[in-house]
Amino acid sequence: MENTAFIAIGSNIGDRWHCMREGIKQINAHNKINVVNVSSVYETDPVGYTDQDLFLNMVIQVNTALGPYELLDELLLIEEKLGRKREIKWGPRTLDLDILLYNQENIKSEKLIVPHPRMQERAFVMVPLLEIDSHIKLPGIVLDDCFPDKEGVRIWKRKNGEDVFALFES
Repeated sequence: MENTAFIAIGSNIGDRWHCMREGIKQINAHNKINVVNVSSVYETDPVGYTDQDLFLNMVIQVNTALGPYELLDELLLIEEKLGRKREIKWGPRTLDLDILLYNQENIKSEKLIVPHPRMQERAFVMVPLLEIDSHIKLPGIVLDDCFPDKEGVRIWKRKNGEDVFALFES
């Protein structure tokens, strides 16, 4: 599996943790995707549309034989299977799966933008991403002055040790 991608995961409807775990299990069950690392889980304040419940957010790292658009299609299918409805921009959702990075590629199309736009402005993305890889290089992004403060981002479930699936044990 020659490609590396980082995927942001969020949920704020229903059993948030169950939806996120199910999403990760379905991602890893795909024969061309392998989850290789996960961040801790953070509870975060909503951004954009703020009249909604708190989110759980995390980031996972995957290796995949899929191209970026094929990976996006799989993630959208998993969101749909787990009840995702797209009714309000930045609104409540059972599961949100966003490709943050795909190798070191810059992709800009109507369907997909990588690196994910505004990711460097969102602590709920950057905190778990940098937890996984504190030395990550982001194409076209300088981290020195753009890292957001961590306000509104609180640890909810800390990753245990180095085991990728340690979060799933309890």
